[in-house]
This record gives sequence, C-alpha cells and structure tokens, in this order.
Amino acid sequence: MADYPLALDQMLAAWNEPEPSLVRRHLDEALSSSVRFVDPSIDLTGIADFEANVHKVRASLPGATYSRTSGVDSQHGFHRYHWAIHQGEQLVLTGFDVTEIDEDGRVACVIGFFGPVTEL
Repeated sequence: MADYPLALDQMLAAWNEPEPSLVRRHLDEALSSSVRFVDPSIDLTGIADFEANVHKVRASLPGATYSRTSGVDSQHGFHRYHWAIHQGEQLVLTGFDVTEIDEDGRVACVIGFFGPVTEL
C-alpha cells in the first residue's frame, strides 16, 4: 500500500487516460472542486479548467506517457515527487510537483516545476 493519498495516482491516471471522455472521471475522484494548478506555463483554478488543460497538453503531445519517477515525500498534507513525460522512447520534459491534499483526501493545489533545480 502506498504511503501517500490515492488522489495522487488518480490525478496521474487522468494524464494517461486514452479515452478523452473518461479524463473527468479521474479528476472528479482526485481533485478538490476548487483545485489550483500552477506551473511555469499556467495558473488555473477548478476542475473544469484543469480538465481543459489536460486535453490541451495531451493534444500537443499525442501518445505521450506521464509517469512519476520518484517516491513520494510527504509531510503535513503536502507531497512532493518527480515526474517525466515521454513520447515513445523520447524524454520530452521532467519536473517535480508539490501537492497539497485537503481534509477529504483530494488534491487542493498542485505547484509544478519544469526541469531540474540548477546548482549554484
């Protein structure tokens, strides 16, 4: 059993759902209704906008696979982990997320960063 909330796996499943009409089902299970999603390219609020972003990104990267590439480090309702996007064998993008989980076990906020942290 995972030492982190199931909502993180459900959110990842939305990014990998091959049937566009089923993406929302994953997101409704995973996300708070007022979820905030922030990364270098976007700042949005709400499940509908999150879903629209999933469809937009997936359309721009057909056949891409989204994966968690690390364990999940958890503390006080916050969780961080590394991820990657591949198209076939090609690595498209890496990064990490910090997520906040609400009292219902749903993702309330995702703060994403692209690429590695640079050294000083």
